Amino acid sequence: MKEIRRFEEIIESQKNISLKEEGINYTLFWAYRTAKEELGNDLIDFNEVIWDHDVLEIVETLKAEGIDEFTISSTFSSLIKIIAEFEKHGVYMNGLTTVNARNKDWQTGENEKIPAIKMRVL
Repeated sequence: MKEIRRFEEIIESQKNISLKEEGINYTLFWAYRTAKEELGNDLIDFNEVIWDHDVLEIVETLKAEGIDEFTISSTFSSLIKIIAEFEKHGVYMNGLTTVNARNKDWQTGENEKIPAIKMRVL
């Protein structure tokens, strides 16, 4: 996964930092950290709700960091509305893929593989 240096510095510092005061979108930060550290996904994966007021900040940060794709594996109820909001800002669906889920297969102890929408940042 492509690293976001600013996020890495915050993670490494282990200080109690206000993401809002640092100008960092919490939803994106959480998706980045979870995908990278906990799940080992190749792309940032949004496995929880994305709020419509987060979309622009997410897109701006991804573009600034040169990140051109991510996934959404969450199935929250307003997902279609959020995808439409992403499209307003130049981010489009680009097929389906699978990602590591947060839950583990009880027989293997491995993260389950679940479907996710692949998103392309233009």
